[in-house]
Amino acid sequence: MTKAANLVTSITVEINAPASLVWEVLTDLENYCHWNRFCPDIRCGLQLNDLVAMQTRHPITGDVWPVNEYLVAFEPEHLLSWEQRPVPENKDAARRDQYIEAIDANRCTYFTTDQFLGLNADTIMREHGAWVKMAFDQVAVDLKKRAEELQRARAAAAV
Repeated sequence: MTKAANLVTSITVEINAPASLVWEVLTDLENYCHWNRFCPDIRCGLQLNDLVAMQTRHPITGDVWPVNEYLVAFEPEHLLSWEQRPVPENKDAARRDQYIEAIDANRCTYFTTDQFLGLNADTIMREHGAWVKMAFDQVAVDLKKRAEELQRARAAAAV
């Protein structure tokens, strides 16, 4: 199997929480500010082709900037994806996929990818790929921490 060109892939984390809870965290956009250091603000109606308006933070400089993409996959407990589409004033394009895979009823894995597309894909990968990988690794760790905290709190409340 050959590696896709201009693809950034995060670490895969094993999360001690059900896939349903991880999905709940990923789709609870109002609370991203409480756990997601890379994307502290995100707005979307969570319907296919909806605008995904985000604020993203560079993991090294801390600079924050707006990003607008479109929701292209919404498969509960499995896949959440959005993409940047080329427009006349900006030919850049990319697709981000976030994958959840259940291991059993109480554990799952998570990783995310970003495929740079379009005319500037090679340049974007060369100039930004390393820090995007760093940011996506951070998201994976942050998501694991948030989901496991919620799982522990819910288990304690059920006792």
